[in-house]
Amino acid sequence: MLSRETNVGALRRLAGRLERRGIVGEISLLDGTAMVLAFQARQSTKDVDAIFAPAGIIREEARLVAQELDLPPDWLNDTAKGFASPEGDFGSLEDIDFPSLRVQAPTAEYMLAMKVMAARVGLGGESADKEDIRFLIRRLRLITADQVFELVRRYYDPSRILPRSMYLIEEIFSEEERQ
Repeated sequence: MLSRETNVGALRRLAGRLERRGIVGEISLLDGTAMVLAFQARQSTKDVDAIFAPAGIIREEARLVAQELDLPPDWLNDTAKGFASPEGDFGSLEDIDFPSLRVQAPTAEYMLAMKVMAARVGLGGESADKEDIRFLIRRLRLITADQVFELVRRYYDPSRILPRSMYLIEEIFSEEERQ
């Protein structure tokens, strides 16, 4: 698992490598990394999911950073980009700012929409995204499932919302009512 400090250190190292090459890169964080770095919702994540450019150069330099810092070879990857929306909203992370690497993260609204669309199932049928969704619902002070889905529709075609996403949101609000 990669802590906030490990993530920031690796991104700093990547920025240094890009600077030596005279390149300015851009990384838009997604998934667990955004939950760690932008929202401080948890302590660590297994990797850095992101959309980045220039993709080939950043991928090459990230492999070298992995070797230098003894990180998994795919510590930086773009596998979660399939959950990104062309309507996505990102903002800069002022505390993680490098001259040669622009780092940004989704707004809380957009992050919630992505998490709802993914609604991944983990071990034992438990949603791997459930606690992140709960955190973001509380952060945004949403009080109904309809508010959540209205927000999701800002970023995604409603016909793409899967039944498991609907069930998960209803389950979260039911659990919140019982508390």
